[in-house]
Amino acid sequence: MSRAEMAALGWDACDVVLVTGDAYVDHPSFGMAIIGRLLEAQGFRVGIISQPDWQSAEPFKALGRPTLFFGVTGGNMDSMVNRYTSDHKLRHDDAYTAGGEGGRRPDRCTIVYAQRCREAYKDVPIVLGGIEASLRRIAHYDYWSDKVRRSILADAKADLLIYGNAERAVVEVANRMATGETPRDLHSVRGLALFRPVPEGYTELHADDLDSADEGASRRPGDVVIRLPSYEQAETDREAYARASRVLHREANPGNARPLVQRHGDRDLWLNPPPIPLTSDEMDAVYDLPYARAPHPSYGDAKIPAWDMIKFSVTIMRGCFGGCTFCSITEHEGRIIQNRSEGSILREIELIRDKTPGFTGVISDIGGPTANMYRIACKDPKIEAACRLPSCVYPDICPNLNTSHDELIRLYRKVREVKGIKKVMVASGVRYDLAVKSPEYVKELVTHHVGGYLKIAPEHTEQGPLEKMMKPGIGAYDRFKEMFDAAAKEAGKKYYLIPYFIAAHPGTTDEDMMNLALWLKKNRYRADQVQTFLPSPMATATAMYHTGINSLRSVRRGASDKVETVRGGRQRRLHKAFLRYHDPDNWPLLREALKEMGRADLIGQRPDQLVPSYQPPGTGKAATTKRPVRPAGKARTFTTKGVPFPKR
Repeated sequence: MSRAEMAALGWDACDVVLVTGDAYVDHPSFGMAIIGRLLEAQGFRVGIISQPDWQSAEPFKALGRPTLFFGVTGGNMDSMVNRYTSDHKLRHDDAYTAGGEGGRRPDRCTIVYAQRCREAYKDVPIVLGGIEASLRRIAHYDYWSDKVRRSILADAKADLLIYGNAERAVVEVANRMATGETPRDLHSVRGLALFRPVPEGYTELHADDLDSADEGASRRPGDVVIRLPSYEQAETDREAYARASRVLHREANPGNARPLVQRHGDRDLWLNPPPIPLTSDEMDAVYDLPYARAPHPSYGDAKIPAWDMIKFSVTIMRGCFGGCTFCSITEHEGRIIQNRSEGSILREIELIRDKTPGFTGVISDIGGPTANMYRIACKDPKIEAACRLPSCVYPDICPNLNTSHDELIRLYRKVREVKGIKKVMVASGVRYDLAVKSPEYVKELVTHHVGGYLKIAPEHTEQGPLEKMMKPGIGAYDRFKEMFDAAAKEAGKKYYLIPYFIAAHPGTTDEDMMNLALWLKKNRYRADQVQTFLPSPMATATAMYHTGINSLRSVRRGASDKVETVRGGRQRRLHKAFLRYHDPDNWPLLREALKEMGRADLIGQRPDQLVPSYQPPGTGKAATTKRPVRPAGKARTFTTKGVPFPKR
């Protein structure tokens, strides 16, 4: 991170300089640490510039000219999601910064950093990576500017973009550039985006009608590329945007995905198919690298909140086949689960026990994007390679999915046996529709891995929004709760589920939120934390929000399925207020809305009514407090903790 460290290592230059919007924590939960250690293991000299002052190019010259390339990322989160709330309010803290201080990275961090790298050394190639680049790789709707923006590769004026989990791609790029190849020569690397014309010999399939294009592709020999609607079309034509989104998500399976091309002005943006998932041996090699497992010493005693959250947690898998439309995990990590071996996981737990200061014997989480998809996969690799469905569990669990939790149960038991381990918590979200398929897993989870409360995400109770979310019906939650309560009773414990819900998701009506509020009151839940839908780049639900079109179904000119969206400030506040029906500050807004909806019968003091007719003195101003859901009547308050994976 400094010239002094380079001198101590005897380096006259770095081969690769990684620029990141996060504080540098040398731990495998932080993307720059993984890429840096991986390149180091390949023999490259790697420097890291963390959260540089972006007002000039000088801080980007701190480690000198890299001999191969600059690798640029916004960090573990999209910089706009990191800096702003769903209500467009500026956040004043940053979990990925020393001291939790906000404002240490610019808006659209990746673009700004790339431009400064170009100013610093004009002729050095620039490679973009990380979740911000990954989720903005094509023309995309940007919630904060309320417009469609170009691919981030165009705005950053970089040479290459690597999307998704980039280990295999970044090693190939570095090794090939070390032999003298230029960025333009690397067009064959999976998971890569770059500007180049469509080569001769390729058949172009236009995405005007995806289903017809798929039928035609099966009859066409040779190389095929799918042409998405251009940036200019996607910017001005909402049906074109929805069609591009639908194609992108259907071309996400590395087993059958075809290259995509999208015109930007007078250039073609070319996207290669997604990377092949890492094997367990490859995953183990990544997580077994010699991480310091601590923040860089230059931060001194400053607290880095994201590090404090994950330093006693263990990642056991990547990816998610749930396909929830509001979530970006699948777009980044893929839907095929990538698993570490038991041996690698147990070795990391021993390292935490032996080398992490402050460890008291409690593993704070063992999981990943979800808690219980470890070793779960399609029963038939041929079917998996041919499938284009966006979810393996919606509308029902696919009969080809092996839902056995046996290997995860065995892992839990082995982890508990590690000497010095007192408790292993599961803080990652449990996919409850899978869990109910394994009563033994639910019993194991509740008996040994819950610390009083377990977070779970039914997201809604009504079928309209659930269909647009691709989430199971509330009946699956009810079945899991019954099994959870029975297991807790058998274990002699008083445990509670903490359900999470989303307000203002596309496809949600005011009546849907009213019915959810009635369900909450009937079940004596008080939603202290209100999660309002945030349209993150590239998510399917974001395409619905922007276009008003359901891209889960065929997008045909003039015949597309329409989606009701919640865009106005008052309606978003109302949907949040329904979730916090018990807060007197929300009662005036709720009473007004209930009267407009013809449901004044829900105003009153009876148990079956939603809000009282009276107003306590000093109340009535809309509240914005964010706390988790808890069972009504409980005095204890909670904070939500979890690992910093890309979240919805």
